[in-house]
Amino acid sequence: MTQSAQKLQEFRSKAYQLLGRAKDATFDLMDAVLVTRNVYSFAELSLSPVFRRKWPSLYEAIDDCRPNRQKLMKLYLGEIPTSLKRPIIAGDHTPWPRTEAPTLKDRTYEHGAKVISGKPITLGHGYSTVAWIPESKGSWALPLRHERITSFETPISKAAFQLKQVCQHLPERPISLWDSEYGCAKFVQLTENFRFKIADCRLASCP
Repeated sequence: MTQSAQKLQEFRSKAYQLLGRAKDATFDLMDAVLVTRNVYSFAELSLSPVFRRKWPSLYEAIDDCRPNRQKLMKLYLGEIPTSLKRPIIAGDHTPWPRTEAPTLKDRTYEHGAKVISGKPITLGHGYSTVAWIPESKGSWALPLRHERITSFETPISKAAFQLKQVCQHLPERPISLWDSEYGCAKFVQLTENFRFKIADCRLASCP
């Protein structure tokens, strides 16, 4: 076994232990998502050769798994080279439209391409992601926190909370990149005591 393969195996083993209940089904589901090019239905993932269970285990994984997000984040942070003086941390808010799911709990209004009542909004769930950007070129990134924004939160407050969780475990002061949604006084106020530097945050207004 090569050194890289051994390192990957050790990482997978540590991640597996942090998945909580139904970790076996969840781990198979994660592998199925990684190796399946196109998925037209959730149940179709049970047909993946790496998913070693029957289709009901897909739903068991989603319903029962309670991963330890804080410990998983620390595991991911361990992949950032210690020789890196100023790691680049980027954040963003992504909407997932669910207009055809009226019984879905805690749907929120999200910015989207569909126009409702004359405004470019949609109904669904919003997700906040904070990731490490390892390369100056390319599209690969390592998500450190990826969580749903509930109806009791805002993208600004959620991002500030996530950024705090990341920064307090980094040995070096990172450079942080955000889009125009976060270029407002509220975000600056919520993060003014954090150990990071905003390198790109285009101006906009916050609610």
